[in-house]
Amino acid sequence: MAIDRAHFVLREHCHIDSNEDGDRFVGVKADSTNAMIYFPLGYELPADDDELRRDVKNLFMVLAAFTNKNDRVLHMDKFTAPQTVDFPIQAYLNVINYYLDHNGSYYTETEVTYRVDSRGKTNWPRTIRTVTPMFQGKNIIYLNTVVRDNTPNANRMITLIHKYCVYESFERIGWLYTTNSPETAYAPADKNTMVAVLNDKKANTNNDVDKMLFSSMIAMLEFMDNNTIDKQFYFGTDKFEHVWEKLIDVVFGEPNKSDYFPHGLWTERYGTRKGKPVSALEPDTIMLYNGKYYVIDAKYYRYGDQPQFGVGVLPQSSDINKQITYGQFVKRERTPDGSEVYNAFLMPYNRFRNYFGINALMGNVAEATGDWIPQPETYERIQGIVMDTRYIMKNYQGNHDRDKALLSAEIEKYFTDIVG
Repeated sequence: MAIDRAHFVLREHCHIDSNEDGDRFVGVKADSTNAMIYFPLGYELPADDDELRRDVKNLFMVLAAFTNKNDRVLHMDKFTAPQTVDFPIQAYLNVINYYLDHNGSYYTETEVTYRVDSRGKTNWPRTIRTVTPMFQGKNIIYLNTVVRDNTPNANRMITLIHKYCVYESFERIGWLYTTNSPETAYAPADKNTMVAVLNDKKANTNNDVDKMLFSSMIAMLEFMDNNTIDKQFYFGTDKFEHVWEKLIDVVFGEPNKSDYFPHGLWTERYGTRKGKPVSALEPDTIMLYNGKYYVIDAKYYRYGDQPQFGVGVLPQSSDINKQITYGQFVKRERTPDGSEVYNAFLMPYNRFRNYFGINALMGNVAEATGDWIPQPETYERIQGIVMDTRYIMKNYQGNHDRDKALLSAEIEKYFTDIVG
């Protein structure tokens, strides 16, 4: 039995993670009768239901863009092997969106037919072969000619495949869109035949929209073929910290951040290799703004949501030590003399519901230093910045000068006694 879309209240099927044990999955879990959507730590669900649907779609888009196969592993209990999550949700969304964008119509090829008529675009070779002309002196006159007709052919295999994929898409995730259902459809051929037809169409079209549709249907068919018995599906990750790191880097980072990676060096006493570098320490993000340098580490930690637990839910000494090392290296080895270098951890929070009384997109809520540095410089004082989760997920594309200006101001907020 499919999900009852007529009575499906999306909001009742949404959950915000705490990022504690057993509550870390971000994405969607569904079967033929139910579905749950899991949002990351610090997310604020919008009040409007249509906007909530857009947020769910955006969540899927973010997960598709910033996770790979290694990230999409759902860890079960300790007695069960991790399960790879390969549900091609973007393909399902593409098929539904194409159908809705075309007012509920299916992909249909046109069939070329010909008729004898006095009106229409003449096909002269066919006319000369099949129509008897009249002669007036030396002139040849055709009262009727063979004309070309382009009529939709709704029985072509490609249309039947599309109908089947649309029906299957709505069965899986139609609850996200509408209470209505498309007509019931069945596979018009075996999987290999359908995939071959789609690959042929994809190879012979220059229309990018159609190509995306054909690719999406192929992905769907491959998935359905491997999951004909198990109707349950997952799409998401238990490792949203990787997504958080990538989001922060996309919004604030420099593309050449590897230039700022410090390396350890080994000099072998019994050999000729001197000062051989080993794997680098890699800060998540290097931000340059107004001639200043900011070393940023994205931390998907609970402090922005649960500060009552104190330093136990903040980055610990090993992270602080590494971050100070990053700052020292950037300051001493990678910036011009006199450059200002700052250091920060970026953590998620909800700007509308938090313990700090902050309602801004981001806020400076803590500072980390090392007790082995008696008079720390700016780059040795790591600022704990919280950033609104929903905002960065909704706005990671486009220009980020405004975001960089806000972040730099928050990082420097408590340095007026040192830098002025």
